[in-house]
Amino acid sequence: MEENHLSKGRQSLVLENRERLTLTGVREIQSFSEEQVQMNTERGGLLVKGRELKVQKLDVEAGEVAVTGLIYCLNFTDKGEKTQQSLLGKMFR
Repeated sequence: MEENHLSKGRQSLVLENRERLTLTGVREIQSFSEEQVQMNTERGGLLVKGRELKVQKLDVEAGEVAVTGLIYCLNFTDKGEKTQQSLLGKMFR
């Protein structure tokens, strides 16, 4: 199983003081608001939750993203697996 994880694309994540998140290996941002940022990365999905979130940097070609605000949750999903958000959750953001 380790070989499977090593063959996937590269990704790095740096969280500074729970106020600035810098990521590489991002393929796309699916949605964002002041409470959450949902994105697809080289290794699967990532849902960032917090308050007053802002996408400060988005470089699609390099796959780099920077998010600022109070970050209190990072939820990872495997490639092909959908994030745990219901239709009602999306409607009432």
